Amino acid sequence: QVQLVESGGGLVQTGGSLRLSCAASGIIFSRNTMGWYRQAPGNQRELVARVTPGGTRAIYADSVKGRFTISRDEARNSVYLQMNSLKREDTAVYYCNIFPGAPEKYWGQGTQVTVSS
Repeated sequence: QVQLVESGGGLVQTGGSLRLSCAASGIIFSRNTMGWYRQAPGNQRELVARVTPGGTRAIYADSVKGRFTISRDEARNSVYLQMNSLKREDTAVYYCNIFPGAPEKYWGQGTQVTVSS
């Protein structure tokens, strides 16, 4: 049974920082590229960043490039998203999932990030 459990969200002011965590179980973590996705109200879910096994390569959406950093810890089966210089438009529920494909049945509860001015 796959479980992806996100944490670390919260309310932060514009320009602030948050660090999200995702703990994975039930998958062979070390074989999967992992992604952080987000969904804002009224919008479709979008891929924010992804990182290959071992953390060898990270790719970012243009909207977060230079502000967000994705990383992973193979020993802890966890993936992280360091978010700096947050903007109001970063407000969303953030999820982790494998990439590509992001199986529907793998989605967790997500963690809410709210950026206020």
